[in-house]
Amino acid sequence: MFTNTSHEHENESLWEGIAVDESAWRAALGELARRTMRSTEVERYFSIPITRPRAQIILQQLSLYVRHRRDCWAYVSGNCPVLSVKQKILGHEYEEMIRDSHSELGHLDLIIRQGRAIGLTASDILETRPLPTTTATLYAWGWMTKNRIWLEGLGAMTITEWNQDDRLLADLGGGHAYRMGQRWVDQLGLTWDDLPNWKAHREADKEHTDMFLPVLAEFAVGDRETLVLRAARESEELYRVYQAGIADAMEAGS
Repeated sequence: MFTNTSHEHENESLWEGIAVDESAWRAALGELARRTMRSTEVERYFSIPITRPRAQIILQQLSLYVRHRRDCWAYVSGNCPVLSVKQKILGHEYEEMIRDSHSELGHLDLIIRQGRAIGLTASDILETRPLPTTTATLYAWGWMTKNRIWLEGLGAMTITEWNQDDRLLADLGGGHAYRMGQRWVDQLGLTWDDLPNWKAHREADKEHTDMFLPVLAEFAVGDRETLVLRAARESEELYRVYQAGIADAMEAGS
């Protein structure tokens, strides 16, 4: 998956005719996110009717995904030699793990609170078992962020937050949090106040998509431009596998 040379031509097409500055990174990463959110795997995931058991699968696997990202961001920070970038990453993680305007207990608390609306206890969420596809993708993200240069790890992590950006994805139905959250509202009879995790990430990830653009513009130059874009593309491929596994589990549990 990581050595298919046809993807090099995809990367080149994203850069063609543009100077690689902050706006160019915004355009390139935005296009990758749009490709992901209109992919066959993600469209199938969104096409499956929502029931309470299916909602539980989504949220339990999401809890694993969210917790694992804390390890991945730590790897990126550990590999990064630039103090100002480390500070930016730690600011990002402080909001996720400690507190921000959405929660005084970190964002995992938002998932636990959202779980109550669909009959999940905190233990149901904290002790959930990963699907095989969740295991595989989390291992892959962990390897990428630990063993590749910090800029590649940064590209792999930041790109998936672009999948939440309603500004970028409005014509496709919105980012993941809005699009799936609205399905829960429409099909489970919940309100947005019952969905604190997705309500928060509709706003938080808009800030997060913008957060690292200056870093990429400053440090991902020369040959590193292609490396970072490749890592972002591969991360989006993993995201599609992760969502396809959840779709499989939802349909299997019908």
